[in-house]
Amino acid sequence: MSFEETSDPIPLEEFVQTTGPDERGMTTELFYAFNTVVTLQAFGTPERCRTAYAAARAACRSFERRLSRTLPHSDIARLNAAKGRPVPIAADTAALLRAAQGYCADSEGRFDITMGAVVRLWNFHEGTVPERKRIDEALAHVDWRTLRVWDEPTATAAEGGKTHRVTGSGGQAFAQLEDPLAAVDVGGIAKGWIADAVADLMADHGLEAFIVNLGGNVVAHGEKPGGMPWRVGLQDPRDKEGVVGAVAVRDASAVTSGVYERCFERDGAFYHHILCPETGLPVETDAAGATVIARRSLDAEGYSTTLLALGIERGRAFAQSHPAILEAHFVDAAGKVHSA
Repeated sequence: MSFEETSDPIPLEEFVQTTGPDERGMTTELFYAFNTVVTLQAFGTPERCRTAYAAARAACRSFERRLSRTLPHSDIARLNAAKGRPVPIAADTAALLRAAQGYCADSEGRFDITMGAVVRLWNFHEGTVPERKRIDEALAHVDWRTLRVWDEPTATAAEGGKTHRVTGSGGQAFAQLEDPLAAVDVGGIAKGWIADAVADLMADHGLEAFIVNLGGNVVAHGEKPGGMPWRVGLQDPRDKEGVVGAVAVRDASAVTSGVYERCFERDGAFYHHILCPETGLPVETDAAGATVIARRSLDAEGYSTTLLALGIERGRAFAQSHPAILEAHFVDAAGKVHSA
């Protein structure tokens, strides 16, 4: 079995729903990946749309089988199970891990991809609050600096009685967690990486106006017929079906992190899934949601969690000091929008 591709089954992998074109000429496809519904919408001939969608769907399957924390043969699962040993990984997994380390370094301690040991203690579906002792034990193994990612040369055919080795694109990528009990979780950044790749793929198939929506992680390419930009709603934290505003997005990505996405109440206390790397508990913030607009979805997602954790005022200052963030919009618990 290749470490790049596995046969691990993906939940609801067979679900695909394609409709259109509608009266505007837009064809839509829905499928399930990354524990969410993926929506692709584009203006173009039905044949071109369906061909592009098939390629995008196949790419998503490949990414999920490499990056999932729960699929047993993924790059991430094998890295976490290696107990400190180096493991070979796909080149794009290595590139994502390197990018994630950059956002960890730039997050003022609010984002750490080695929170996996803490994340798996929480169950937001069942409303489970882990014991303080178990959280503290897991926190001892949270430090993104313990992750090493590198390339090694691979052997070429023997020549003149000697074996020559090459680096670069022909090399093999490796990753290692120097702490055997540490665990990587790329759930806070992988969708941005994947959304950029899917958008590039759809553009390569000749589509000029389309939306890639990975469960709220949105890339908008081109514009609607008539020159109208795509618009992305800002969710009302008090109503899952409501919005408190919308932002125009053209050739850019909009990603929202919200405390309402996975949450529960227990004994009068509110718990959400944005965890603090210092305490292992949900971060204390006055922002119910933070939406980042950036050219790359990787940047939009890489910074959205940090802005939410920083809160409205510190988050606005952070956004204004980072040129990759084109816009930032915060929604407080009362539904009021604060923009940077």
